[in-house]
Amino acid sequence: MLLRRISPLLSGLQIPNRLAARMPGSCPQACVAWASSCLYSKDTSSSGSGANSRNSTSCQRWAYTTTGALLGLGSILLYRSREQKLAEDNQESASGSHMVPPSSSDLKSSVPRSYPVYTLKEVQHHRTLADGIWVTLGKDVFDITEFVDLHPGGNRILLAAGGSLEPFWAMYGVHNQKHVIEILSAYKIGELSPEEQAAGPADLSDPYAQDPPRHPALKVNSMKPFNAEPPAEMLTEAYITPNAFFFKRNHLPVPRLDPASYRLEVGGRMGSPSLFLSLEELKTHFPRHEVMATLQCAGNRRSEMNAVKPVKGLDWGIAAIGNAKWAGAQLRDVLVAAGYKEGEAGALHVQFEGLDRDLAGTGYGASIPYHIAMSSDHDVLLVYEMNGEELPLDHGFPLRVIVPGVVGARNVKWLGRILVSTEESQSHWQQNDYKGFSPSVDWDTVDFSVSPAIQELPVQSAITDPQPGTLVAGEDGKITVKGYAWSGGGREVVRVDVSLDGGSTWHVANLTGEKQTPGRAWAWKLWTLTTPLPAERTELEILCKAVDSSYNVQPDTVAPIWNLRGVLSNAWHRVCVSVMKD
Repeated sequence: MLLRRISPLLSGLQIPNRLAARMPGSCPQACVAWASSCLYSKDTSSSGSGANSRNSTSCQRWAYTTTGALLGLGSILLYRSREQKLAEDNQESASGSHMVPPSSSDLKSSVPRSYPVYTLKEVQHHRTLADGIWVTLGKDVFDITEFVDLHPGGNRILLAAGGSLEPFWAMYGVHNQKHVIEILSAYKIGELSPEEQAAGPADLSDPYAQDPPRHPALKVNSMKPFNAEPPAEMLTEAYITPNAFFFKRNHLPVPRLDPASYRLEVGGRMGSPSLFLSLEELKTHFPRHEVMATLQCAGNRRSEMNAVKPVKGLDWGIAAIGNAKWAGAQLRDVLVAAGYKEGEAGALHVQFEGLDRDLAGTGYGASIPYHIAMSSDHDVLLVYEMNGEELPLDHGFPLRVIVPGVVGARNVKWLGRILVSTEESQSHWQQNDYKGFSPSVDWDTVDFSVSPAIQELPVQSAITDPQPGTLVAGEDGKITVKGYAWSGGGREVVRVDVSLDGGSTWHVANLTGEKQTPGRAWAWKLWTLTTPLPAERTELEILCKAVDSSYNVQPDTVAPIWNLRGVLSNAWHRVCVSVMKD
């Protein structure tokens, strides 16, 4: 891997002053070598202790961010060749009207740096790897040729080649973070001419401008794309989660689709023509089915893994989960109408393609096994209603797929195309995301091809009331604890155990929820425990753990299930509170 080749070079690297100034501490040279050993060795899974642990944490504040560690080290490595290129450019432009930048030795002075001046036309000539990849951001010009291979989004960055980064950076809010701006600044080679600067930035539309309004009570984890969860205590106020408070998990801008012109494409059998269905045809030509099902994001409770060691992903709390009544046509009926049958030769997977797209035209995609799609016992629906209402924009209007018992990532929204195939979806989100790994795997050793894509989720439970850190006052000497519990694959939650003393003693909670068919228990159970407060205790460590119908039980701690993407977080949930004394 590239990082494996880069790491041995770091120890002998002399860092230019302008990059060294951005590093923490008084010894940036040592920090780079330190970061290399912290982040890219096979020992990153060990937590360390004492001074070593503190040193590692200090180093990682600089280097271990979602993309900064990877890209920052690459930026430093490539700096020298870039400075050499600057010197060559300066010699070429010395006879012209361009400003001549100082030599590399001048970087040590406090005198502000001057750069060559370029026109947009000159930038546009640099659109290929052979000519160099130049881009602009604001008034600045950057040569990112050497950065293309390090870009975490792959070669999509080439879409901006010879032009502005603005419309592409607008797609993901992470680009506005300080460490990303600093990484880019190391690639600066010049500035736009004053005339073109005066003209101001191009009139570029925000790809998220058409996103729908959201309830202000939601806890926002990212704005672009929009991802948010409700206050945890609201989850157990009702068995069905109201649409406005159902967690929002978007990967791209919300598309605005015209229901009158909308058509769902279903790939035809054995090369036959595709079947195209309007929303009205889906509603009138196929029986309407309802299913009560819980959806959970793969990253639910990721914040607890982040507390053990930083992971890549949104910092979800315990509320990236919700329960709803979904209505629509059975996927099985639609596939039969397209000519498919159970046991179809060569039919191993059903791929779903969404109509939410990035500026490169790439849409969200995922797939599920064919036998699940065709089984009448799995209740897979093409949904156009949620809780008795038209499907909301954030939840996939006009049509989405609901695969009960399966991770939310496979429940594709704004569904545009269905394809039966011998292979899984080749989408990034099926092949290179939403997979689980050993705690020993880091970003230098990860191989996404060796792990299966997450489908069914493990047994889960969490405490929604009381909230962590609150002061509780028992009524009549008693305390009430509330929460939710759910398991994937249609396995029913049969018991929830609750402890008020850190696991020394346990109580069985009361479960509430609709009666469900064995093997098709798609919806969660809400649970409540009212019990006497432990005598003489001023602090309580409340724990919960659920057991499903296969007697699967949650693991007791997070560390043994930690993984670099922070998915499948289902350890015992822990809430510490103080007790109000009379």
